[in-house]
Amino acid sequence: MATALQITSYDADLWDLQSAMSSVSTSQERPISSDLEDLYYDCGDVPMQNHEPLTPEPSVKTPETGSDELGAVHNDEEAQLLLQDDEMCTAGHLKGSGQRQAGEAEAMNNGGKCSQQVHNSDLRRADLLLDLGSAKPEEVEAVQREEEAHHPYEDSEPELEEGMSTQKFQASKRKQEYKRKFDEWARQHAKIITDEEIRLRKPGAADESLSIRELMRKDQRNIITDPREYQLELFERAKKQNIIAVLDTGKGLTDDGLGSGKTLIAVLLLRHIIDQELEDRAQCKKPRTAFFLVDSVALVFQQYEVLRANLDQRIECFCGNMNTDLWAKVTWQAHLKQNMIIVCTAEILNQCLMHSFIGIDQINLLIFDEAHHAKKNHPYAQYHSIHPDYKLLADVCRIIKEYYMTENDDSKRPKVFGMTASPVDVRSNFTQAAKELEAMLHCQIATTADLALLRTSVSRPNESIVEYAMLQPPHETALGLELRTRYGDLESLAKTFNDAKEASSELGEWCADQVWSFATTEKEATRFERRIEKAYAKKHETIPVDMLDDEIRRLHEAQNFVKDWKFVGPAESSSGISPKVQVLRQYLDLIFERPTDARCIVFADRRSTARLLNKLFIHVGSPHLRTGLLVGARKGEPGDVMLSVREQILTLNRFRKGVLNCLFATSIAEEGLDIPECNLVIRFDLYRTLIQYIQSRGRARHVQSKEVMKLFCESLPADRLLQGNEANLDASLDKEKNYRVFIDPASGAKLTYASSLLVLAHFVSCLPDASPSPNYSVTAEHGQFTCNVVLPDSSPVHSVTGRPSSTKSIARRSAAFEACLLLRKGGHIDENLLSTHHKHLPAMRNAHLALNLNKSSSYEMKIKPRIWQDSRGTLPQWLYVTVFKLDKPECLGRDSQPIALLTRTRMPDLPSVLLHLQADMTSNLIFDSFQASFPVSADDLAKLTTFTLRIYKDIFNKKFEINDPAMSYWFAPVMKHYNSVQYGAAQLLDWETINYVHANEEWRWTIDCSTQELENRYLVDRWDGGRRFWAIEVLPDLRPDDPVPSDAAAHKYMASILDYSVSLFPNARKKAVWRKDQPVIYAHRILHRLNWLDEFTEKELNVSKIAYVCPEPLLFSALPTSVAAMAYLIPSAISRVESYLIALETCDMLGLTIRPDLALEAITKDSDNTQEHRQEQIHLQRGMGKNYERLEFLGDCFLKMATSISIYCLYPNGNEFDYHVKRMLLICNQNLLNVAMEKKLYEYIRSLGFSRRNWYPQGIKLLEGKGVNKIEDQVYKHVLGEKTIADVAEALIGAALLSSNTANMDMAVKAVTTLVSSSDHNLTRWADYYKLYTKPAWQLASAGAKHISVADQVEQQLGYHFAFPLLLYSAFTHSSLPDSQGVPTYQRLEFLGDSLLDMVCVSFLFRQHPDRDPQWLTEHKGAMVSNKFLAALAVRLEFHRHLRFTGHNVENQNREYAAEIQEIAAEHGSNSRDYWTTARQPPKALADIVESFIGALFVDSEFDFKQVERFFDNNIKWFFEDMAVYDTFATRHPVTRLHAHLSVALGCANYRVMASGVPNAAGTLVAHQVAVVMVHGEVVASGTAASSKSAKVKAAARALEELVPLAP
Repeated sequence: MATALQITSYDADLWDLQSAMSSVSTSQERPISSDLEDLYYDCGDVPMQNHEPLTPEPSVKTPETGSDELGAVHNDEEAQLLLQDDEMCTAGHLKGSGQRQAGEAEAMNNGGKCSQQVHNSDLRRADLLLDLGSAKPEEVEAVQREEEAHHPYEDSEPELEEGMSTQKFQASKRKQEYKRKFDEWARQHAKIITDEEIRLRKPGAADESLSIRELMRKDQRNIITDPREYQLELFERAKKQNIIAVLDTGKGLTDDGLGSGKTLIAVLLLRHIIDQELEDRAQCKKPRTAFFLVDSVALVFQQYEVLRANLDQRIECFCGNMNTDLWAKVTWQAHLKQNMIIVCTAEILNQCLMHSFIGIDQINLLIFDEAHHAKKNHPYAQYHSIHPDYKLLADVCRIIKEYYMTENDDSKRPKVFGMTASPVDVRSNFTQAAKELEAMLHCQIATTADLALLRTSVSRPNESIVEYAMLQPPHETALGLELRTRYGDLESLAKTFNDAKEASSELGEWCADQVWSFATTEKEATRFERRIEKAYAKKHETIPVDMLDDEIRRLHEAQNFVKDWKFVGPAESSSGISPKVQVLRQYLDLIFERPTDARCIVFADRRSTARLLNKLFIHVGSPHLRTGLLVGARKGEPGDVMLSVREQILTLNRFRKGVLNCLFATSIAEEGLDIPECNLVIRFDLYRTLIQYIQSRGRARHVQSKEVMKLFCESLPADRLLQGNEANLDASLDKEKNYRVFIDPASGAKLTYASSLLVLAHFVSCLPDASPSPNYSVTAEHGQFTCNVVLPDSSPVHSVTGRPSSTKSIARRSAAFEACLLLRKGGHIDENLLSTHHKHLPAMRNAHLALNLNKSSSYEMKIKPRIWQDSRGTLPQWLYVTVFKLDKPECLGRDSQPIALLTRTRMPDLPSVLLHLQADMTSNLIFDSFQASFPVSADDLAKLTTFTLRIYKDIFNKKFEINDPAMSYWFAPVMKHYNSVQYGAAQLLDWETINYVHANEEWRWTIDCSTQELENRYLVDRWDGGRRFWAIEVLPDLRPDDPVPSDAAAHKYMASILDYSVSLFPNARKKAVWRKDQPVIYAHRILHRLNWLDEFTEKELNVSKIAYVCPEPLLFSALPTSVAAMAYLIPSAISRVESYLIALETCDMLGLTIRPDLALEAITKDSDNTQEHRQEQIHLQRGMGKNYERLEFLGDCFLKMATSISIYCLYPNGNEFDYHVKRMLLICNQNLLNVAMEKKLYEYIRSLGFSRRNWYPQGIKLLEGKGVNKIEDQVYKHVLGEKTIADVAEALIGAALLSSNTANMDMAVKAVTTLVSSSDHNLTRWADYYKLYTKPAWQLASAGAKHISVADQVEQQLGYHFAFPLLLYSAFTHSSLPDSQGVPTYQRLEFLGDSLLDMVCVSFLFRQHPDRDPQWLTEHKGAMVSNKFLAALAVRLEFHRHLRFTGHNVENQNREYAAEIQEIAAEHGSNSRDYWTTARQPPKALADIVESFIGALFVDSEFDFKQVERFFDNNIKWFFEDMAVYDTFATRHPVTRLHAHLSVALGCANYRVMASGVPNAAGTLVAHQVAVVMVHGEVVASGTAASSKSAKVKAAARALEELVPLAP
């Protein structure tokens, strides 16, 4: 049995195509053009910025240069020190480092030594040279100074600095390298896409940058030139009465004979109406506006440009995409005042009339384009449940029925003009259909009185029906069979299987396989996922989440399977291309086998068919065939293609210009859009209606014509007018005559049964509630239906019952109508039927998003605590003692004695600090602060000053001025075995040592000194501040002239032992003369390690310490070795003490009392990316101790709980939405940042680790040593991210919580008040919460028997007695049962309980797992508060039995889940703690009531948090005592799993997950992102999606597939 194609042709040469079949040329293969998936850039990972290590301020000069620990490449949020120095630059600052590296290389080349010795010439006193021999001291010093001038000083401190630079910046450089590689990969990835895109876009490049209006405007021209006679005839008739002009399809052009010109008639009529309107306005009559109504966005712009090109009055166009539904009346009035004509969709005008933004009497002309849509018996013509494609029908009906016909004064009614080429959409009985159309629009159909005249004006096409051979039955291709075997059970792919089978018959096997190719792209896979998830959300009570995950996983497998399938080109066999397509190909080849200006449109019913044909003919079309696709913009099924309005217009422009000459189109090209004239129109799928036939035929203008129009027109009366339309319209309205109507007396806005549904839905959408729409419940009684509509809790009207009605539909409208009346009466909707309860959401409702996580700035930083500055300037008469002592002094490796810190004010009790004294040997440094002070005389103070300054000079090579009043503190040796009980503060000090050091600047060596006198001495190199020695013993076998033994530590001068002992420059060495008979001392060179807070580096451990020196060139310090050994720990001790003091100053500034260790932890940021858990830390500042991240996690949770309680108390009648918004305003990062900035919290944050430059005291002037010219009052700065500052604020709350009494948490409450700075939380003690709470009347009301019964059952189950049973009853009242007997639903209590549960769970995890990072804590807290666990707990505690609700859905969900989870629990046994993880996703209501119960428990117990902890301990804690059970539960998210797999399973930290956008060929931003997983600098996997988050998920999932097999 043969079927047919319809061929409509304009060229006479193409009319008899049957005879030309044998001459059809062979097609050529053409490349497939794949769909473009544009990528765009976002603000994701950005290249690391190479900041200068120091940012100078111009006001302060410090000409010091050289390399130190600050010379580094830093990123945006670095804990860096910014010295105010306008003479310092990066090059100069790094110069010393470069010289040192060069020197080290030279030393390696020359002698195999490991480093170049650095020099110091700061020691310039002549008396140090007295024992040099015959050379005069001043001569040697002069030579030395001369050489210093030619040798810029390097750091006088030793070369082994803390955290070697090559290691310190390795992570930062690696991050930059990752970014560079990713950028390169992204560029290459984008090139594949953009090259093809550029090729396709070049012919129409000029149009690509134009807007929709500009594209439309570009091709519009004046159409009012020489109207035809029939056009003038209809125009004259339209001036007198309402008509529907029926003319065959045309463009409206009259000068080239291409169209019949319906739009021209409309323009003539508009011009006539406007002329009248101008006269009326001149006579001060009420202004009126003309409305041109269309049914699509594309037509809005098209008709707007047509009118704009042909009329000289102001015109505007509107469509739904412009958010017109949000406009107020004043906005519409302004537009009406400014414009004479408005082009819009019928929906917009209907809304304006309903809200009385405009009255029907303010309209002078209504023009309905494509008027045939408005037929009263169309199934979509009802106002409810309107399909988008037919929304125009209902809107037009309502405009005429409810506004036009209800205006009794004909003079106030607008004129109506309808236009159509297709009068009716029926197969027969044209007259009856026409009558109904006339009645619906209150018009009379009219067409030209002389059809011959129309035929001469409008060209008609030749038409032909072409038959083709019988098609094969639908069948599976080889690809389809493979997919059916593997994935045939996937419900989400059922439609694709069916489409592919249909395509195998209709189009051929090649196209059938392409169905799968289209349906499995990245973009379509995402759409499939969303549909699966939506379906799951609707049916989650019956589908376990594991099944959802499995279906998505298998969907990705199918996608990859198709991607890997080897597609072959379309064959010409019967199976490759169907007979139907072969016939189509023959006709197209006949036209386009040679160069031609011909145009062709091929119509198909479905988008997929058009898309497949387009792709097929790219391959098999003739050389001169240039195909394009034209389909609609509305979303379809996954796999369907859609074109935006702009893309449609661009395609048509390319078709008009000849860039394309064949369009494969759907019904969008049949009517309305201005399609260029064609030579050939082919209906691949035959028309089903008269409308389709006329419209598609109209796309080809031809001389010959069929008699369809004649058949219709001859059925009209002689005068072309049909009578009786008034009666018919009355009949169409008869069904609604009993429906009530409310007309607002203030505005005239009309509320009808139909519009009430929309008005009520709009009102509910404006409420601050999660409910998306009213809840209608219909019941049947005595043959009639009654509806009750339930509104959300936040609505002032909660439920309304409508009148009994004959149908459910009318019952719903009745209920909505009654509800609207009540709302209007109460003033809750205004005179325009708009809600007065607008969602005036706070401007900062998204404040947590307003904080730029990448933004950082430079802020001032405190280096020294205020206590030093406040105490300087006077001679103290009393001093306080704080002893520095080791709990394991043996770990130091030398004999030592404690050292005392002497201060004017007592030091607070400070925690000890862990010091790394030797490899794998640590000891706590204890700070023992004495309560009592001791008196000190001026003489004693002078001695203490001398001792303190001697430590600075001999050990640290810094000489300070003697200025007792300017001293911040003093050091003093303490008796080795002191006892604080037996000795007073003064008696603790070793005054013998203090007096000796005060009297002797050094111990002087002479040739007569005994061997014993030389041992156990502290030796100082006079000219090199980096060389210090412990004298061990005298070696009698060695002489000064002997070679340096091979095991000695490297030095620049190695000619002899004496040469090794001297660090003078060469010329000065020549002047110096030394004794040859002096002894040789075996010594240990001291590693000049200042930062004992950090572990030893590899380099430090491998440095040789052995030295052989002569005594004469060296200085023998007066400090005993036991004191010197302990003094080396002073820098670390002072650094940590000062950090503690600054942390306590932070607390004082905030008015908080926090333990020093917690306070310091809360303000410590030890790396640039502290917040990036499990990532390699960038610029990690070692030795700073714990950073703020764990305390921030704890503080964030308490902040949420504290603010939730406060808001619950302050707003007892609020709703959950308001609660969330108010809480967010308090806890958002932006608010925390604002408060922190006001309090200058940034100054106190510790972002700089131990600094060898900053531990020295301020106040006294440095005379000699590095930094001698440094100005005292420097301003130090550091770079911090905004989020860091907000995080520190939360960390301080966490620290305050841990410092609080666990019974009241007062300090944490006070911290919240201080750091949120809001009237919504203005409390200082935990007890204040309950004082703030006022019990509502419903809580105090007498409980009924049912309430008491529930409370008794819960008491028996949990052992807690509710003093207020109604609280418990509220906790079990579902939102579907609002205000049951005055008791509110559980939503408010759930809001409160959610935060309480979070707090108790986080507190448990925090204490049980002290070493876990916040990411681990967050992941595992997720299991504890998950809906899965809480719902299972609700069933375990039998809470589900007490839930009060309405609706069968809730009941069925709860009952089925309870049965399932109880069965699973029984199967796993009583000892199973994770049985609940195997259950399906539960009803949310069951999880909610656990949280609401906790909230009720808390309120009933008068805000006793111990009751919450008790509930947790008795009912939750047991499940989570072993958190390892839930590791897999916590890491189900692909990105989380990837982090865990790489960092834990593979032990890898050298990886990155990065995402970015790629610009398309036009340079515009499009909604696609690409993400990659890079491991050791190589791309392992990638993913593309609409958002960076989704792209990362895809990339992580694919990376796991690659990497999981690599796990050991």
